[in-house]
Amino acid sequence: MAAPKKGRRPAGGQSRPGRALALILIAMVALTGGMFWSGHTTPRLGIDLAGGTSITLKAKADPGQESAVNETNMNTAVGIIERRVNGLGVSEAEVQTQGRENIIVNIPRGTDEKQARKQVGTTAQLYFRPVLAVAAAAPQPVPSAGTTGSPSAPPKPSASASGATVGEKSATPTATASTQGRALTEALKAPSPTPTGSASSPSSPSATPKAPETPPATQTPDASSAALEKKFSTLNCLDPKQRTTVGQGVLPTEPTVACGKNAIDQWEKYLLGPAEVDGKDVDDAQAAIDQRTGQWIVDMEFTSAGSKKFQSITSKLSQQTEPQNQFAIVLDGEVVSAPRVQTTLSASAQISGSFNQQSAQDLGNILSYGALPLTFETQSVDTVTAALGGDQLEAGLIAGAIGLALVIIYLVAYYRGLSLVAILSLGVSALLTYVIMALLGPAIGFALNLPAVCGAIVAIGITADSFIVYFERIRDELREGRTLRPAVERAWPRARRTIMVSDFVSFLAAAVLFIVTVGKVQGFAFTLGLTTLLDVVVVFLFTKPLMTLLARTKFFGEGHAWSGLDPKRLGAKPPLRSSRRATASAAGPVDPKEA
Repeated sequence: MAAPKKGRRPAGGQSRPGRALALILIAMVALTGGMFWSGHTTPRLGIDLAGGTSITLKAKADPGQESAVNETNMNTAVGIIERRVNGLGVSEAEVQTQGRENIIVNIPRGTDEKQARKQVGTTAQLYFRPVLAVAAAAPQPVPSAGTTGSPSAPPKPSASASGATVGEKSATPTATASTQGRALTEALKAPSPTPTGSASSPSSPSATPKAPETPPATQTPDASSAALEKKFSTLNCLDPKQRTTVGQGVLPTEPTVACGKNAIDQWEKYLLGPAEVDGKDVDDAQAAIDQRTGQWIVDMEFTSAGSKKFQSITSKLSQQTEPQNQFAIVLDGEVVSAPRVQTTLSASAQISGSFNQQSAQDLGNILSYGALPLTFETQSVDTVTAALGGDQLEAGLIAGAIGLALVIIYLVAYYRGLSLVAILSLGVSALLTYVIMALLGPAIGFALNLPAVCGAIVAIGITADSFIVYFERIRDELREGRTLRPAVERAWPRARRTIMVSDFVSFLAAAVLFIVTVGKVQGFAFTLGLTTLLDVVVVFLFTKPLMTLLARTKFFGEGHAWSGLDPKRLGAKPPLRSSRRATASAAGPVDPKEA
């Protein structure tokens, strides 16, 4: 004889609500502990609430290119600066144009002002130039090319097994006077290095791009060579002014001189050939730690065209002798690294040198987000107070408190005991929202501004609506004559579908708003989307399990007058089974003749 089948629990039933409540309790404790452990116990505030720094940048065009300061380039610069500032972990930053040639950057308090100024105005003009000569930072007399002498050869870093890493930059030896003289004389005769043997790069024209041609005026006639030789010899890289102005006005197709620091943090000066690769050929750049040395580096990935150019130049440089086997990575006129090339490289490379974590991340950030189409100078840096925003925040919080009080009064008056479930659920949702906002500040740079506060206030209504949907479904089941425990379980599937559809529409609206808008409106959309997701979590893991447990209590299960689930007040029908028995008894036996 077959064993009797166990009774099936009602649709949507939850046999162990304690597990869900324990899960959300653990999550709340973990998040709250993480907030206190991080030391950030309050959300970061935006510039309108906490004040901050306002930077005014003025666009400058190169001589003869005044038309470059136009609406298209200014809008492009705004987009790049905004991405750079957010790359610093500064969300809610405002970047906008003012007039024809000014850009205003508003950064919330808590940001390193010096670092922000460096990032927002840096043009990030990146070039890869072959090294023709290296000398000490201070000026030295240049003897004739016939003077003898040779420098000592430094150790050469080896490339990685993948061939993608040029190698860690080591201290480049200071050239002696005789070497400097020969290097200048020979380098200026051939601005771009040529291979001394068969190149390992592809021989097809598409694989080996043609190097930029030097204009006739700069193809090293005696006067130009002498001028560049004098400039290199007299350059003093210990002078900050000379370091910043030495490369101004030099075209990428012209040889130039520049300054840079070596691995032991000493300044050196470089004589460089025409640029072979520029920053537009870099597809991505990220700071990382070299697993071999433990030093900070910047990993670069080149575009398809950039890979071919980089392969061509490294193929040529790998066959040269020192220092002509080096290429200089020149950023805004300064040599940030000058690694030696021992083999042909192509798709990727590493910039290594005397980086720390901050400098490596800064360089990767600038290279990743691109070069500004214009040169900018800082006109002013002002401190913005939060007096106006503080008044608006106070008014907003008062409005939110009034709205929340009205919601609670309505819940208590209409739902009575059920209002306890709603209020506790609102409290859990508020706690999770606050803790997550506090954690998102140091994590992704989220800053709470006035529109974000509005989004949080709107979320009160969205969350309360979910509870009301569930409560009304339970009441509908009670009106049909069911007792509370099966009513709670049978009402959940229908309420769940309605809640999910409603929250999906709200989240979709928030996502679209976040994508298509900029600035402060994104703060509203982000907060609205976050609180909508938390509404789903709270309803599933707190409200429903709590309601299941309360249905087992005498106060709610027997329909106390103040429980909000009194069958008489709801106009419930008699219990289904009892009503069927009563109907059958009243009808009595049926007379066959009458049938």
